[in-house]
Amino acid sequence: MKPKIVVGLGSCGIAAGASKVYNALEGLMEDNGKSFTLGRTSCVGMCYREPLVEVIDENGSNVYGDVDEERAGEIVKRHLINKEIVEEWLVVSEKGEASEDAFFEGQVKIALRNCGHIDPESIDDYIGKDGYSALRKIASGEIGREQIIPMVIESGLRGRGGGGFPTGLKWKFALANESDRKYIICNADEGDPGAFMDRSLLEGDPHSVLEGMIIAALAINAVEGVIYCRAEYPLAIKRLNIAIDQARRAGFLGSNILGIENFSFDIYVKEGAGAFVCGEETALIASVEGKRGMPYKKPPFPAESGLWRRPTSINNVETFANIPWIIDRGPSSYAAFGTEKSRGTKVFALTGKIKHGGLVEVPMGITLKDVVFKMGGGIQNNKEFKAVQMGGPSGGCIPASLSDTIIDFDSVTKTGAIMGSGGMVVMDETTCMVDVAKFFLDFTYKESCGKCTFCRIGTKRMLEILTRICDGEGHEEDLEQLEDLAGQIRDSSLCGLGQTAPNPVLTTLRYFRDECMAHITDKRCPAGVCTKLLTYEVIPENCTGCTVCAKNCPVDAISGERKELHLIDQGLCTRCGICFTKCTFDAIKKY
Repeated sequence: MKPKIVVGLGSCGIAAGASKVYNALEGLMEDNGKSFTLGRTSCVGMCYREPLVEVIDENGSNVYGDVDEERAGEIVKRHLINKEIVEEWLVVSEKGEASEDAFFEGQVKIALRNCGHIDPESIDDYIGKDGYSALRKIASGEIGREQIIPMVIESGLRGRGGGGFPTGLKWKFALANESDRKYIICNADEGDPGAFMDRSLLEGDPHSVLEGMIIAALAINAVEGVIYCRAEYPLAIKRLNIAIDQARRAGFLGSNILGIENFSFDIYVKEGAGAFVCGEETALIASVEGKRGMPYKKPPFPAESGLWRRPTSINNVETFANIPWIIDRGPSSYAAFGTEKSRGTKVFALTGKIKHGGLVEVPMGITLKDVVFKMGGGIQNNKEFKAVQMGGPSGGCIPASLSDTIIDFDSVTKTGAIMGSGGMVVMDETTCMVDVAKFFLDFTYKESCGKCTFCRIGTKRMLEILTRICDGEGHEEDLEQLEDLAGQIRDSSLCGLGQTAPNPVLTTLRYFRDECMAHITDKRCPAGVCTKLLTYEVIPENCTGCTVCAKNCPVDAISGERKELHLIDQGLCTRCGICFTKCTFDAIKKY
């Protein structure tokens, strides 16, 4: 068998230059008489080392990171022609001796089981990894159609989109409501960092989501499915449509699927405009129907009256991706992972001040600390770990002092954060928590649909207060007003966006109140982030009088002769920080 080179062509890889690497390898394949084959896959999770190239030959599988066109040529020459493992670029090896093998230690891949291992545009690759075997078991009668919901309930799978409602119960409610037409909706429009996880799953293993939706349709007797995906994910949409066409041709979608009695089901993709509020299921339904994406009051719940006022079951991408594995392997296999009330695994999108940014899938019950320091590799530049923001823009900030918190729905909720769809933003000592709260509140304020007064106006008032505090114009009573407004917004908003919007502020007040007070009473930002609270001074013993700071100061606030000590006029200084960034002698300090 010829050696094979596989290039990671997910959005993260393409952004890093993987398409150029692929094109270079195509030329090299021709130049070398097609002595090797070339394939593509998607994100394996190791986004921080993209572009990634896997070489599969008699030495097994070896993955190289940070590959550019020049390195691609060297890999062909040294690895394939000279039979030499290129150790300096090796990140993952089958023998477990590469530099980044530790990234995968402790991970359990269920939802991400095929991502980075198959060509996402090949149904044959998916079938070769036991794809559609769960559906075939149901079609053959090995698993009864009526067993699907009890199996999902037994597995303990809870919705991975944020609320954590038991998936099997949601399906049971939809089944119980009689109708001539029912619907399945896949919510692929969540707008937090966890949406990166949804996008990567759709780009890397679209058939697993389709199979999950087909099984859900069998469970509740649905006739049509909708994947609601934001238009900003063109590669995910392209690969979804390819997968849907392939599934139709193979008989997994359409009329009389696999000969199952009275079962016809099809799926189409609805492109959303990227409104965060459409992550809420009733707003999503309104958008699919061509209306403005705004939530409506429940009850009735979608399981009773959803899309086109018919019973509808809505789950997110990760939830559906788990379903085939559960049906194929059995619910007890899934329930073996996790904690009593939070079974299975969870995918997280790691970002922020962390060394190993990307996607990880871990068993429920693992600690935050393990995710940050084992899979995530710790904090960039060896700074001090300060906090993790979990749950997306309406999540909460968990301090480093609670890093032993286990990851399950109840434990995370107790901290004031939420599981959300899997966003995990890591922060270090240089992060200002007041500024972080302001940043996320600015997002939720702008994304509010405006239907509820407290969400529309209350978030604006909270944002104004936080802005004043960051500008050094805050007062101690502002903190009480923030807490009061947060409670009213949480209790008076119709949907989850408004109800959880205050979370970043509330957790900041709960765990970082001293940092808030420093802004108010000392007019000081301990992290050195809030521009209007910073002071820049020249360090006399370091200043060489090179005049670079003075030449670059936009307001002429720095004076001094060449080769003499320079001084900053605090009355003229606008705190822009240009002098700090331009000085090459570490002669400017900020505090």
